[in-house]
Amino acid sequence: MALGDEIIQKLEKIVGANNLLLDEEKMVDYSHDEFSLPEIRQMPALVVKPGSTAEVAAIMKLAEEKVIPIVPRGGGTGLCGGCVPSEGAVVLSLERMNRIIEVDQDNLMAVVEAGVRLGDFYQAVGEKNLFFPPHPGEESAMIGGLIATNAGGARAVKYGVVRNYVRGLEVVLPGGEVIRPGGKLLKNSTGYSLLHLLIGSEGTLGVITQAILQLLPTPSYYRTLVIPFGSLEEAVEAVPALFKAKIIPLAVEFVPKDVIQITEKYLKKTWPSREGTTDLLIILDASSENEMDALSERVAEVCLDQGALDVYVADSPAKQEEVLAIRSQIYEAIKAETIEILDIVVPRAEIPAHVRKVQEVSHRYGLWLPTFGHAADGNVHTHIMRCHYDQGVCYPLPEEQWKPAVDKVRAELYRDATQRGGLISGEHGIGVVKKPYLSLVLTEVEIALMRRIKKVFDPQGICNPGKVI
Repeated sequence: MALGDEIIQKLEKIVGANNLLLDEEKMVDYSHDEFSLPEIRQMPALVVKPGSTAEVAAIMKLAEEKVIPIVPRGGGTGLCGGCVPSEGAVVLSLERMNRIIEVDQDNLMAVVEAGVRLGDFYQAVGEKNLFFPPHPGEESAMIGGLIATNAGGARAVKYGVVRNYVRGLEVVLPGGEVIRPGGKLLKNSTGYSLLHLLIGSEGTLGVITQAILQLLPTPSYYRTLVIPFGSLEEAVEAVPALFKAKIIPLAVEFVPKDVIQITEKYLKKTWPSREGTTDLLIILDASSENEMDALSERVAEVCLDQGALDVYVADSPAKQEEVLAIRSQIYEAIKAETIEILDIVVPRAEIPAHVRKVQEVSHRYGLWLPTFGHAADGNVHTHIMRCHYDQGVCYPLPEEQWKPAVDKVRAELYRDATQRGGLISGEHGIGVVKKPYLSLVLTEVEIALMRRIKKVFDPQGICNPGKVI
């Protein structure tokens, strides 16, 4: 759908000529997210960059009157096409709405606009000796996008996901009305929770423009432990033993040695552990050095009792930085050959069996499917690759070999997850890529309810059309 000159002029009047893009070369970055395959990419009709909630409201009012599809966009760091424009859509980028309005130390709350980048937010609250627990990993992501996808990350095991820290929202509905569910409140039993309905709605019900976020005091001490095991099963089975010992780490990741070796070469850094096939990366936080020492000793004892081959303690900032740099850069190290990153979630006791299924599928289709993730919350990240792996080397495959296998691999792993009581997304969202698989995990009744909710919020179907349902 081509937009007429009249609509373009009205949008330009709302945001100013400098905040409206029509040139294809400048709009390319808004045609995709981090999902790698080009099939879902689509050029927007134009890109508009509002600077205030009033401007967003004016855009949404015009969009409903003229039935113009609107796609809200944050940092574009998604992995399932959630912010990719539908045909003829206007991309509404929140990048200019990047103010941290308030850090309220009395109420331990922050008020931020949707375009604030996560890294900037961490810095601002850290300067007040406060802490925003969720850490999805990509610090260039924007707050509005994190809320729209209910992002998680490694710290979810102890502190929960983004949903647990959103106390209030400002949202512009498709007709331009502005609602503000929630507030600087810890309790709310006043009617249906529109707040929680909007969190995780992926921009299909309205445009998040502002949020009130819960903060915590900053932990005084952090420590990282790398604990090698002879097998994946032993590594994952150690996690319930930690909880039974009343230990709740900040994060627990399981990481196989194959991706560690490639990332070491990529970064020219050294991982402390050489033994075994799978490592647990455990991050602890504590309020005192004595507490941290005691906690570290308890973790070591439990893991050694569970068959750990050793315990490596990164007890200095430099050592911790090197270990965390390797873990955080695994994706970058293998990105060139990555087709897609799945974010299946299963009951954590099911991780070993699901990963065995991954290995069996990998062997059958001849694709490398490196798998690692959050051992304590069951979130498993399988990377579908366009290569074969052998003894530390990734060998690229021709397109005619990997391309026919991708949909089959994805479907098999999704079916395996559902049979184990899991779901197809733990933190990335559905977007457009996972939409065909939603019926694997949701009933017809549930999907019908979602469609009716969408219709109530967005009767013209203009708000991020074609996503989720």
